[in-house]
Order: sequence, then structure tokens, then C-alpha cells
Amino acid sequence: MNENLFASFITPTMMGLPVVILIIMFPSILITSSNRLINNRVFTLQEWLIKLITKQMMLIHSPKGRTWSLMIISLIMFIGSTNLLGLLPHTFTSTTQLSANLALAVPLWAGAVIIGFRHKLKSSLAHFLPQGTPISLIPMLVIIETISLFIQPMALAVRLTANITAGHLLMHLIGGATLALTSISPPTAMITFTILILLTMLEFAVALIQAYVFTLLVSLYLHDNT
Repeated sequence: MNENLFASFITPTMMGLPVVILIIMFPSILITSSNRLINNRVFTLQEWLIKLITKQMMLIHSPKGRTWSLMIISLIMFIGSTNLLGLLPHTFTSTTQLSANLALAVPLWAGAVIIGFRHKLKSSLAHFLPQGTPISLIPMLVIIETISLFIQPMALAVRLTANITAGHLLMHLIGGATLALTSISPPTAMITFTILILLTMLEFAVALIQAYVFTLLVSLYLHDNT
């Protein structure tokens, strides 16, 4: 067990150089294409999932918004595979880094907002001032809506970072407690080990759910601006 609770979140290095870029690129190796006429079960399942996610995400979008379908699918597959690989022992999860999540959230949010101001200027400006607002509240509401608009990418990044980090910390603590109790009280250690197994199963679900929530919110931001 590491003495530092947050040691697993430190960016790994090799020969003094950060290898986080290689880690981020690694999930793309697992998702490959096939040139065969008849695919195996893995490729068939992969294509079915991609079609299902595309249908769910793009159902509410206009034809202009559906041009983002490749970006949306790539995003959910990248975040989902990164979260799942981070649950393996002695691995590094890039989505536990707020800077990495902001690097995902800010460009996508900014692109959606810029598209909205470019193609739907009146509708986008109308969000800053709801209809029927009293004149005395107009300056305050404009400030509040502006702040809420700029908080959106931060909320996306913080939500993903907090959920993934909290799960990893909890698994780390329970795993350390199980190891310490093995020599002190084996029956108690078995109980904590069972809890650890259940928590690991939950974290697999959380990894996929958080990828879906992040991508869904980006999709909703895009829908509001197209």
C-alpha cells in the first residue's frame, strides 16, 4: 500500500519524461476496424454498440447537429475505454486529471457555443434574458446567465474528475484496509474483501455511466445551439 493516498494520481514518467500522451493514445489501439466480409463476435458487438449510441445521441439533433456524430461517438468511446482501463492494477487514469478533462470539455463547449452564435444569434442571446423578465431584474439575470454559461465546461470537467477520483480513492482505502486486516482478523478481512469486489463492480458501471453523462451533456449543449 502506498504511503501517499494520492500517489496513484501522479502523472507517470519514464526516464524523466511524462508518458501521459502514450497512455491517452493507448485506448485507440483497442478499437480497430475489420476488412473481413463476416466479422467475429467482438467486431459485431462493437459495431452494434456504436450504432446504438449513435442512434440515442443523434435522435434529438437537427441535420446540422448530426454532422458532429463522429466526434460524439469518438468522445464516449475514448472516455469509456480510458475509465475502464484505469480500473486495472498499476494503471494511470487520465480522466482523474482536471486539466485533461478541461482539455476535452472547453473546446467542445466553445465549438457548440460559437456555432450557436453564428447560426442562431437571436435564439442564443434570448437565453440570457427569459421572456417576461421585470426590467429591474434584467442586469442581474444577464450576469447570472452569463456566469452559468461559462461554468458549463468547468461543471463537465469537475463532475467527471470527482466521480472517477472518488471511486479510485475508495477502492484504494478499502484495499489497504483489507490487506491490513488479513493478519489481524481474517473474518473481517473477508468482509472488506467482499465489499471491495462489489465496489469494483460498481466502479465498472460508474466508468461507463460517467462517459455517457459527459457525452450526453456535450450533445445537449450542441442541440441547444444548432
